[in-house]
Amino acid sequence: MATTTDSSSGNRDISEWRSIVTLIVFVITNVVVLFPFHIPFCIPRWLYNGFLGALSSMRIISPRNKTQGTSSPWVRLRFSMNIVTAPVIADLFLLAIKAIGGKEVKDGTVGADHIHPIDIMVFFITLAYIAISIDASGLIRYLAFRVLQWGGKVGHRLFFYLYLFFFGIGSFVGNDPIILSGTAFLAYMTRVSSNIVHPRAWIYTQFAVANIASAILVSSNPTNLVLAGAFKIRFIYYTANMVVPVIITAIVLFPFLLYIVFASESLIPVEIKMHELPEDARGKKPVNPNIPNARGTAEQQEDEPGEQGKLLSLEEIMNPFLDKRGAGFGAAIMALALVSVLSLNAASQNLPEGVVLQVYWVTLPAAFIMLVWDLAFGWLHRHETREIAREGRKQVEEAKAEQARLQREELELAASQGGDQVVSVTGNDVSGIGSDSEIVKSQSTTVDEKKEASLEKDTPPTEAATKTNNSDQRTLSSVARDAYRWSQETFPTATAVLSHLPYALIPFAFAMFILVQALVTKGWVEVFAKGWDHWVNKTGTVGAIGGMGFLSVILCNFSGTNIGTTILLSRIIQSWLRLHDASGIPISERTYYATIYSMALGVNYGAFSTAISASLAGLLWRDILAKKHIHVRRLDFARVNLPIIAIAMSVGCAVLIGEIYIIRSDRPFDIVPVLEE
Repeated sequence: MATTTDSSSGNRDISEWRSIVTLIVFVITNVVVLFPFHIPFCIPRWLYNGFLGALSSMRIISPRNKTQGTSSPWVRLRFSMNIVTAPVIADLFLLAIKAIGGKEVKDGTVGADHIHPIDIMVFFITLAYIAISIDASGLIRYLAFRVLQWGGKVGHRLFFYLYLFFFGIGSFVGNDPIILSGTAFLAYMTRVSSNIVHPRAWIYTQFAVANIASAILVSSNPTNLVLAGAFKIRFIYYTANMVVPVIITAIVLFPFLLYIVFASESLIPVEIKMHELPEDARGKKPVNPNIPNARGTAEQQEDEPGEQGKLLSLEEIMNPFLDKRGAGFGAAIMALALVSVLSLNAASQNLPEGVVLQVYWVTLPAAFIMLVWDLAFGWLHRHETREIAREGRKQVEEAKAEQARLQREELELAASQGGDQVVSVTGNDVSGIGSDSEIVKSQSTTVDEKKEASLEKDTPPTEAATKTNNSDQRTLSSVARDAYRWSQETFPTATAVLSHLPYALIPFAFAMFILVQALVTKGWVEVFAKGWDHWVNKTGTVGAIGGMGFLSVILCNFSGTNIGTTILLSRIIQSWLRLHDASGIPISERTYYATIYSMALGVNYGAFSTAISASLAGLLWRDILAKKHIHVRRLDFARVNLPIIAIAMSVGCAVLIGEIYIIRSDRPFDIVPVLEE
């Protein structure tokens, strides 16, 4: 029998009230993650005003304007229950009722049974910085533009080229960069086409293929990191076992999408009719989109209906920005990091007992080097980027001033046409508005000139730059706002990358690790493991693949995204192994690997199943589309993805069955090395 550190030791009586409450809290938390909502609540207005007044007096926020007239004695606020707050509140509640204690918190953060959350988060966030930095250089959008050129106006050929492109890039850098750049690119492309009625085929295909591709490398998805760590799988072995099912899935899925799911001519036309980009627009120098207001008023105008908006969208995809040096350096760093990670992971399996090598020892220095590059590049080009930002901001301010002038003229015209009585009542107000606006404009011009002078310096704006009167006094919020603006204009790439890192993953993942650890100590995971053991005994290896594939996809939608699903299923399989270790009944090698790799397929493919919240990438994808005025409803997401996930999982599991029976035998699997600490 194996010498193990069994983190599941503890209260095994699942009928005890704290155990029951723990399970209920876990279920409710996952429902909230699936269906986020806001809790409205009211507080006395005197308390609200007093709190804001205190913040204002401490110069944390700007002075508040005094409102005239009577108002309600209550202020209505809303508290968000979502993917971040719900798991954290659940953990705090379980701590409060003493259902969990320090051991569960420690095991859920520091780690237990080969799953080390801190190490996983550091590895993933640092590698994500490199991947998103490559994306911020414009490389992915530029390559997508080149694919668009190669595909030409032939709809099916372009669809195929983009399919290959997203799969290839996703296999290398994961799904997040594909979601960040590819989604916006497709939104623009489908908008400037006159005969693509709806972008459904393009955006759903991109989302599916990005998540399929992320199953190949351990580094591409945090779910893969959890799984590989839980069962001591070498990264190169993981890839070797996953690459064939994933590639065959992608091959079979393409014609299914093209000729069955999205067969309509209005979705993928035989010939795509694109608006032509004028010659003067083609000759423009591409602008770095990471610089604030880099395109001036174009960013607002491209969302407007009509030909002007489509022309600006076309310019966005047909004249892409590319930082060649940044892209080349980032790609080299990423390649070196991945090769080093594979080498370190392989070497760590043969080290003496007690010696541990963590893969983030590679990605953390690599991300730091990438950050230094981004900062140095921004600093060397700061005068150019600040000038671009200033010119763009000037255009935006002039456009706003012009809009205000037109509104004021309309108001004056309406007042003058309203008769003498109306003029006597409102005429002074109109003229007052005009004169007040001129005064405010004069003041804001002075303030902006001082801010511009400060921004040209090599340090963030100082108090003297903006303090002209009481309404413009320096506060902590204004300091933070100006410092962020200075950072955007001085270090546009580094600031953009840091702002796009998946920070929500950190509290969510840690909270879910603790919640699952609570299920372990309360005995629920052992119960689930016995259920799985019963299923495998009845159905064998084929049933293990089909059952775990189905279960992992379903749980992605109802168990706190695919990350929460991987954490839970990894603990269940570990408990299943302990059951066999304790009983002395062996598990065949085929059944063991069938269970592990079918779960790997399910937690990656499950992102494009029935719920947008099945993955954090899905939430990001939906938000980007919403900014481009493409709104994805929950029911539409499930309806479109249901046939896609059905064929993808069927093909992946079928190939996995063949692979398992060819390269694995029926000899007993040695459980001891997997369970040993």
